[in-house]
Amino acid sequence: MSDVLLGITSSVRGQKWVMRNDDDAKITALSNQGLSQTTAQILAGRGVEPTEAEKFLNPTLRGYLPDPSSLADMHKAAVRIVDAVESGEAITIFADYDVDGGTSAAQLIRWGRALGAKFGLYVPDRIKEGYGPSVEAFKQLKKSGADLVITVDCGASAEDALTAAADIKLPIIVIDHHMMSGDMSPCYALVNPNRPDDTSGLGHLAAAGVSFMLLVALNREAKKRGIGGTPDLLSFLDLTALGTICDVVPLTGLNRAFVAQGLKVLSNVPNLGLAALAEVAGVSAPYTTYHGGFILGPRINAGGRIGQADMGARMLSSDDADEVAGFAAELDRINKERRHLQDRILTEALEQVEQMPGIHSPNGPQVICIAMQNWHAGVIGIVAGRLKDRYNRPAIVIGIDAEGVGKGSGRSMYGVDMGTAIIAARAQGILDAGGGHAMAAGLTVAEDKIPEFQAFIEDYLRGDVIEARKNSALKIDALLSPSAVGIDLIKEIGRVGPYGAKMPEPLFAFADMRVTYAQRLNGGHVRCAFEDGSGTRLAGIAFRAEETGIAEILLSPTPPKVHIAARLKENTWKGRTKIDVQISDLAIAE
Repeated sequence: MSDVLLGITSSVRGQKWVMRNDDDAKITALSNQGLSQTTAQILAGRGVEPTEAEKFLNPTLRGYLPDPSSLADMHKAAVRIVDAVESGEAITIFADYDVDGGTSAAQLIRWGRALGAKFGLYVPDRIKEGYGPSVEAFKQLKKSGADLVITVDCGASAEDALTAAADIKLPIIVIDHHMMSGDMSPCYALVNPNRPDDTSGLGHLAAAGVSFMLLVALNREAKKRGIGGTPDLLSFLDLTALGTICDVVPLTGLNRAFVAQGLKVLSNVPNLGLAALAEVAGVSAPYTTYHGGFILGPRINAGGRIGQADMGARMLSSDDADEVAGFAAELDRINKERRHLQDRILTEALEQVEQMPGIHSPNGPQVICIAMQNWHAGVIGIVAGRLKDRYNRPAIVIGIDAEGVGKGSGRSMYGVDMGTAIIAARAQGILDAGGGHAMAAGLTVAEDKIPEFQAFIEDYLRGDVIEARKNSALKIDALLSPSAVGIDLIKEIGRVGPYGAKMPEPLFAFADMRVTYAQRLNGGHVRCAFEDGSGTRLAGIAFRAEETGIAEILLSPTPPKVHIAARLKENTWKGRTKIDVQISDLAIAE
């Protein structure tokens, strides 16, 4: 990481600016392969070696897909599932209620349908049942006639439920990706790249990716037995990609291939449910990770958050156009409700955080952990993410129900492993349940234990957060002149994508810009325009500018000259295309 850029050690958002990569030799080596200077800078900033550039820019499944049997228990799971299909056993998919769970379930249900098998679906209610399998749920499935249950995006740490299933002779195959601790629970097979003894190196996969690997193993096993009708798995990649995007796992390695190829499927011949959802949302192809993460994903998640838990999975697995259209319209309506509920809770949460002693001091609390009665468990994870972004530290938000049970959701920052901390708190008896991964976690805690948990999590993570925040900086890919902004640059940026976790969108800096226009918009956003010394203009927008302090600068009666950090977006409206700069940060130009 280079020295401070433009002398900015504390921007409007309190960040220093640095170049993401200043390895001139690597940038030159990449440029020598026929790449532009900007493309070379973007690739170098994401750790791409010159020898890897071609593969990176053209991510294919052939180039990245390993043998599925490299995952522990994968072959065992595939053999058992194909046995069950051949013998006509009743198979139920037990899925988590989020996008990753829904897309995982839909892939398996569609695979089974292609072979003439009808898989059942069970998705626990977030509020009534909580996350993952329960003893009661498995007993209910056994009673209803299930011969085999496959859990997706859950189950790896459901010790009590898996033990109960073994007692009632209900075989369980677990397909998961969450962190594990302690001994493995009893089940027929446990496929999880994050189980302690797995050596596949695929721990970055979302459940949707692990599920796709299972389908590869299932097709191979079915073909070995001469079973016809196995589906073309490439047609499922839009589902794999969406689950990968929405679970915010690193878009590196195999995940990059899943998303790059899956977005092509989504843009050309999408899943019927995703096509219907895009229509009600008013968006159209070509689709990007933005559409997956911010347009389609939230609507699917809305069902699990405050609506009918299985609605997303049912929509994604259905081939009935009328049924799918009904699901899409209802999910769109529920998502509007979710946004109103989320805004109210965020306002209350911000008020509580601002009352925390020392919250704006470098030596103050390093972890935000707040709780309140009747905060809806379905939206607290989103609120935690907003708090994390605003205060630049991990945040955990807990909603307490009428029985005094707290359900919490947390979001972390790079360099701070929240999942491990939650597992440690559970091991000490502070939490009734909890788990997750480095960047996100969930928990259940008794109301009277919340103060103890708040003290524990602050103590456990404090040192890591201080170190992570000390090393935190806004990483700029290139310092540009406004005259460089155009469609050719947008195409270069697009070629390096898809972007997401561990593959951030390029961020560019523009120096010594004059604010020529600023207008407040609903939602705390500001539409704005800038001009450099030569008169070249940039049109832009600053989202959530009121939350970040950027609005105060832009809307000032006499705004100062500023340096801009922004991402570039192509904006087409009524046949006209322009480039918007999306403001991430500002700094006063001295």
